[in-house]
Amino acid sequence: MPRDSTNPLAGQTALVTGASSGIGAATVKQLAADGADIVLAARSEDELESVAADVEAATDAETRVVRTDVTDPDQVAAAVEATVETFGSLDIVVANAGLGIDESVEEMSNESYRAMMDVNVDGAFYTAQAALPHLREGDGSLVFVSSFSGQYPRPKNPVYAATKWWIRGFALSLQGAVGEDGIGVTQINPTEVRTDFGSEDDNPMNERFEEGEVTEASEVADAIAFAVAQNPPTHINSIDIYRRDKFTHF
Repeated sequence: MPRDSTNPLAGQTALVTGASSGIGAATVKQLAADGADIVLAARSEDELESVAADVEAATDAETRVVRTDVTDPDQVAAAVEATVETFGSLDIVVANAGLGIDESVEEMSNESYRAMMDVNVDGAFYTAQAALPHLREGDGSLVFVSSFSGQYPRPKNPVYAATKWWIRGFALSLQGAVGEDGIGVTQINPTEVRTDFGSEDDNPMNERFEEGEVTEASEVADAIAFAVAQNPPTHINSIDIYRRDKFTHF
């Protein structure tokens, strides 16, 4: 049955990881504006509470904050269970938590390597693993926020790129595994987005680029909202969001 175009996610519940800022926070706001109730998950509880308060002031959505470190499978499972306990279902999951540390292979510390693998790869796996049984109950949607770097080389950081290539392979194969169960698996692949991504290197995107130079977090959130608003059995496999001059240096 077609959804209400003005409120396409009414009656649905979404869980968003990495929801305290950037793409995650923008996604929370967009999904709530489209009618979904939201569980916000990230490590910074104060920032999550601030985003949740903004959402509830601007929309009719209900929210719940669950402090979550996606590298801990027990915490991820607890966030999923809290979602179902609070709202009765889990219809949309956005696996957005991610980390990028630009260091060459020769110079990368074990800590930097492990951090990117733990957040970008293990965190995405734990999120999918915990969510799939609930998404199966209602033809749900699982969205991975990946990257341009998951399809093209990233010479300055092969390790970060490898984590995003992993996401791409995992998402495509997972769609093959769960598609007959009615679950849609989507990849969202942006290039540069003007957020605090990169702050680990003291070089965040929102300081490197002025407004209008690259993609905004709200534009990525729009793509996510479009993907999850599709009526089953249709689903969006992937959306690439590239700035128009991205291929110039190729």
